[in-house]
Amino acid sequence: MLAATNGQNWNASQIGKSLGISYHSANNYTDFLENVFLIRRLPAFSASLKKRLVKSPKLYWRDSGLLHALLGVRIESDLFNQPWIGHSWEGWVIEQTLSYLQTSDKAHRAYYLRTSDCHEIDLVLELDNRLCAIEIKLTSLPKLSDLDRLVKTAELIKADHCVLISRTEQPLKGKKKASLDIKSFIAWLGANF
Repeated sequence: MLAATNGQNWNASQIGKSLGISYHSANNYTDFLENVFLIRRLPAFSASLKKRLVKSPKLYWRDSGLLHALLGVRIESDLFNQPWIGHSWEGWVIEQTLSYLQTSDKAHRAYYLRTSDCHEIDLVLELDNRLCAIEIKLTSLPKLSDLDRLVKTAELIKADHCVLISRTEQPLKGKKKASLDIKSFIAWLGANF
């Protein structure tokens, strides 16, 4: 059940009801899985904005291979036909990013942002008293409109940097905004924080 909700907002009541258990039990089981580093709950960013914010955390499996096995994907060619592949990619990028920051001893806080009117930032990093807004797309041909939408949403939280992460082969770096692949993004983090 948790694999099916990867990359979505955590709702213990809904999961508990589906499994025939209380939301307390659903939370306890999820706490256990988080404590043994199988899942990550990414908290919602809280700020005094004029918009209503979604406050429940997002849940991600930390090991994408385990996630794919739980969802029944046995061969790589089947992976890209799955409706949830975007959430899997998003979780993988988030895990790579946060693992890099942790192993590099870079003090950070990680969140996501979603307003009630569906403005969203997949990952908000707080590093060195600066905010970095990150949008994650599976595509290898990101659109300028994706980066523009991120910049507009990032203005809500006064983010210092905006980065669109995709599988692009043509990274673009600017002073305040960039469109990068994951390898270039990790190098960018190392150089800027």
